Amino acid sequence: MAKIGLSAALEQFHPTELIEHCKLAENYGFEGVMAADHFQPWVPAQGHNAYAYSWMGALGMVTKGDFGPGVTCPSFRTHPAVIANAAATLAAMFPGRFWLGLGSGELLNENVVGGEWPEPLIRFEMLQEATELMQKLLSGKSIRYRGRYFQMNKVQLWTLPEQPVPIYVAATGPQTLKWAGKTCDGLITPGASHDKLRGIIENFDAGAKEAGKDPTKMPKLLQLHVSWAETDEEAMQSAMVEWPNGGMNFPKQDVRSPEDFAAMARLVRPENFKGRVLISSNLDEHRAHLQGLLDLGFDKIYVHNVGRNQEAWIRAFGEDVLPKLT
Repeated sequence: MAKIGLSAALEQFHPTELIEHCKLAENYGFEGVMAADHFQPWVPAQGHNAYAYSWMGALGMVTKGDFGPGVTCPSFRTHPAVIANAAATLAAMFPGRFWLGLGSGELLNENVVGGEWPEPLIRFEMLQEATELMQKLLSGKSIRYRGRYFQMNKVQLWTLPEQPVPIYVAATGPQTLKWAGKTCDGLITPGASHDKLRGIIENFDAGAKEAGKDPTKMPKLLQLHVSWAETDEEAMQSAMVEWPNGGMNFPKQDVRSPEDFAAMARLVRPENFKGRVLISSNLDEHRAHLQGLLDLGFDKIYVHNVGRNQEAWIRAFGEDVLPKLT
């Protein structure tokens, strides 16, 4: 059975409103939630920045599916030991439901604490070290850690889940993908062309095989942004106003503020979304889009409709798209 979850945009909706969206989505056949871990919205028009870990605790109490952050950077504004503590608590409270999504971060969210913003290779090394620290701490053993980027005095986590917290890494580059396959439990990646996504899966699988793992048993999650409305014009307007970042075909990790993104958004044109965000009022187009991505080998797709029309979109997809997927 195809599994489609909800990508919850905490940078776009009030957290209480978003809880209601998630409850409604579960009633219409969506399974699970990927929660955006943002300290700032992409552009001011989105207007929110609720703290993902507080919000996920509330989410777990009123839904039944899996959930996790998509994704947390454990390297700058929060020490990895604190992230491990939060992850262990959620996994203990909601057995078998919580997964920990990790990534190397974006300046938009991490510059809140100031300091240097290093080059991509350094950020990757920091992610590697932070992940190792968290894996050791989540084992339940009393450990100390002395690395190049992180230190931790001897300590242990006392509240632990019965099953280990699965760690999924957000990646697109070959080096990160192969490391993630070797070291972690699963993959998170954003929507892209089929050729690019095939390459992403191949690199992740290669890393897993190198470590003696079976990649077919390692979850592969896709985060997908779409724009659906009653008309194509409304769908395009939602994308242009609410999610212009979806039309920016360049790396965004080094952009500092929502205001900077808003300035760049003035250059975005409708054609810039092609191949990046499906913008359509045709539900059959959305169904075919999802089915094609599932056929590539993803275990689960978490979908975000970029407009404000969340209730109408959830009902439309729940009635006319999800039941037709295989």
